[in-house]
Amino acid sequence: MKALFYTREFPPYVYGGAGVHVEYLAEELSKLMEVDVRCFGDQDESRHNLSIKGFPYDHPVFESADGKLKAVFQTLSTCIRMNVDPVNAQVVHCHTWYAQFAGILTKLCYGTPLVITTHSLEPLRPWKREQLGRGYDASSWVEKTAIEMADAIIAVSEETKVDVLKHFNVDEKKVKVIYNGINLQEYVLTSASETLDAYGVDKTKPYVLFVGRITRQKGIIHLVNAIKYIDPDTQIVLCAGAPDTPEIAKEMEDSVNEVKKTRHNVIWIDKMVTKKEIIQLYSHADVFCCPSIYEPFGIINIEAMACNTAVVASAVGGIKEVVVPNETGILIPLEQQKEAPFEPVDPDAFSRDLATGINTLIHDEALRHKMAENGRKRVEDYFDWAAIAKQVESLYKSLI
Repeated sequence: MKALFYTREFPPYVYGGAGVHVEYLAEELSKLMEVDVRCFGDQDESRHNLSIKGFPYDHPVFESADGKLKAVFQTLSTCIRMNVDPVNAQVVHCHTWYAQFAGILTKLCYGTPLVITTHSLEPLRPWKREQLGRGYDASSWVEKTAIEMADAIIAVSEETKVDVLKHFNVDEKKVKVIYNGINLQEYVLTSASETLDAYGVDKTKPYVLFVGRITRQKGIIHLVNAIKYIDPDTQIVLCAGAPDTPEIAKEMEDSVNEVKKTRHNVIWIDKMVTKKEIIQLYSHADVFCCPSIYEPFGIINIEAMACNTAVVASAVGGIKEVVVPNETGILIPLEQQKEAPFEPVDPDAFSRDLATGINTLIHDEALRHKMAENGRKRVEDYFDWAAIAKQVESLYKSLI
């Protein structure tokens, strides 16, 4: 059997959880079958059963396009070029709306069964209009078309399955829940700490860690607003880059600068760090915080748990299926607006609650250690990529 992956992200160009998912799933599946990855970029390599080919995203023809629509036009063009090389796979598997138009064409033009993994859903990310303008209507159309014509849909959590059935016209029998996973040999507690030295983290003081993109979805502004309520002796390490828009980048910068006027232990690493660096940051963090307002799964939480770090996270989406409250971390209830964009009804109260959860763990070493041990065990029991790849293989076989 041979599977064809379409994805925007693939190493070395990974900036979010979907890219991490694709990287590891492709690697594990290649131990079971041939895997052909077509992605955005300039990659060109083959190893064992895995072949990777990148397709350039930038092209001079789009230079005169509207700033917000340019990304949509580039995306659709890249998806068309991905289909020019003949398709001889038995199944095509798409990841995020950026690659779904390629899958639509492959199903129509080559007759290949189509699988869609729903890493997130456009109807639940209305803030994308800030980034794409009317292009958000185009991305939403692509996603709706792909999901509703797919032969199988993978939801990364039970709650995501509920969302798929609510927002799209699909047969429930086509939707299968398969969790994200992690490489248990790579993401493991390490004593190495040169990364902390490089970024000026004081190893004699506790710190809370955030990892993620600067986007409304990840809720980072709510964590920044919580800093004033966090124990003043606790360092705040924000590993945050790739802002969605110039506006949210400016909001983030202004918020951090305001906090730094009265607090000197806030460290902002404004770039995407390497795996080696992030594993060290996870390993030495006293608390990992995930303040997302929308999160279908939240792979960053299992990365932290795998490195024996207790978690404080918002009780939304798939996070509630990953973090076990009072066992592997603390879940913070989030009363959200009933209509999009699903921001907290009381943002300051949410920030205070995040700080309370963080302070609880900072001040209770025994509880921290218990949650750290439980978190690692939960990841080992439920989120191993090898087992997840076999579930995906079984789904493919059911379609052929």
